[in-house]
Amino acid sequence: MNTARYTERRERLRALMREKDLDALLISHEANRYYLSGFELHDPQKNETSGYLLLTADGKDWLCTDARYKDAAARLWDRDRIFIYTGRTAAEMNQLIRETLPKAEGVVGFEAKSLSVAFFEQLSDGLSMTRADGLAEQLRIIKEPEEIERLRRACALNHQLMEWVPSVCRPGRTEAAVAWDIEKFFRENGASALSFDSIVAVGPNAALPHAIPGSTVITDNCPVLIDVGCRVDDYCSDQTRTLWVGDRPTDAFRRTMDLVRRAQVAAIRAMRPGMKVAEVHACAHKVFADAGEAPHFTHSLGHGIGLETHEAPGLSPRVDAELRPGMVVTVEPGLYYPQWGGIRWEYMVLVTEDGVEVL
Repeated sequence: MNTARYTERRERLRALMREKDLDALLISHEANRYYLSGFELHDPQKNETSGYLLLTADGKDWLCTDARYKDAAARLWDRDRIFIYTGRTAAEMNQLIRETLPKAEGVVGFEAKSLSVAFFEQLSDGLSMTRADGLAEQLRIIKEPEEIERLRRACALNHQLMEWVPSVCRPGRTEAAVAWDIEKFFRENGASALSFDSIVAVGPNAALPHAIPGSTVITDNCPVLIDVGCRVDDYCSDQTRTLWVGDRPTDAFRRTMDLVRRAQVAAIRAMRPGMKVAEVHACAHKVFADAGEAPHFTHSLGHGIGLETHEAPGLSPRVDAELRPGMVVTVEPGLYYPQWGGIRWEYMVLVTEDGVEVL
């Protein structure tokens, strides 16, 4: 994406800042930083950051980072608006904010969900700061046409993977071996990374929605749950399929698969702009409840997806949001039984002007 796109996004965010009476907004969440600047989608690790954006009401924004990223920052940002901090990051940025604010009593918004208490205590010394979580996400929740095309490409590669993966799910192979095959397939076919650590779960392990692939071996006639995603042009895919390895699926597997697929179809057929996400979840839940299996549906129906695998909106009974054109969400009902495993089936779905499209 060209720099004009990032500038446009910052201007739209600035309009939201004005609504909140913010004189500045500190962006610390990595995906938001990238969405607004094109700078470093990923932080090196959880206890380390690539940098921050300081957006101001007057448009004189700063990209803040350390010396390791100076040249990378200069490739996409005005050198005169790059702030390089050293070992006293919070204190130095406190001084930058003081010098940047148009008035001493100016209000600075910050993303509380991605700042530690220790960092905030130093950063906020003498400043008027207020929580401003979710402002950038209000923009990210509706995908631009180019973002949708990138999501289509990531999803298309995931479809290729799912057509291929039964060939490596053979008796005698471990979950970990299949997971490694999946990562190699994605990398060798155009993905820059995994969206998340692959889930390959055999037998009873498939009852764990976020199972970690290990040494469990695929046997003849057993279920295998595969939940994987890849990153293409910075955007994520996420799909789950549950396979039966062998030619004698149990009655429990057949019945559960039928219920899961029916729940997914019921939800997708009902989806439309303006519909509450809680109502979408309820459509799938009703299928399970009518069959007496609702207690085995242990998570929400799905989630938004884009630069991150899990984004707003969550398709959850606890979320107060409506479907809107341009949203891309997953629809992934599942049923889980510790005795023998579980089944989940997942599609990525684009909300359109008059309904939805399965990607």
